[in-house]
Amino acid sequence: MQSFVKPIAGAPMIELGYQTLRHGRVQFDALDGWRMLVIYRGRHCPLCQAYLQTLDELLPEFDALGVAVHAVSSDPESRAREQAEQQRWRFAVGYELGIEDMRKLGLYISTPLSPDETDRPFAEPAVIVVNPGGRMQIIDISNAPYARPDLRQLLDGIRTIQQEHYPPRSTG
Repeated sequence: MQSFVKPIAGAPMIELGYQTLRHGRVQFDALDGWRMLVIYRGRHCPLCQAYLQTLDELLPEFDALGVAVHAVSSDPESRAREQAEQQRWRFAVGYELGIEDMRKLGLYISTPLSPDETDRPFAEPAVIVVNPGGRMQIIDISNAPYARPDLRQLLDGIRTIQQEHYPPRSTG
């Protein structure tokens, strides 16, 4: 049984660095402004591909709110690059998210069901929105590919949070 620490809304973003396809190594917790991290299962997941396609379609609206969007998986660079180029994703795409970082983030970790899926353990989906103060504003962690926040609703929620200066909720 996997044990992990649940991240707490309102706490500083957990220290997290990873390689990206276009921007080299990124230290996500040290970025400025609003930012959103979408953890996806990897190229083997058709639900992830559809979710990230929707994210890409909504990217101009996230940009308008000043939200920098990153997506990261445990995929090796070659798999991440192939998928990102094929789908023409415009957001930052990270790769090779390690098990230690998955655990630090409190993510559920799955092992492949077959070699056709992937060759390594991978994180189940999660979304973390960080406010300009560097604190985790929204945290959504799933144990299965079928449960993810609706991106349109999330976008509207971030807009409301910004307009109403809404604090992080459920901070304990």
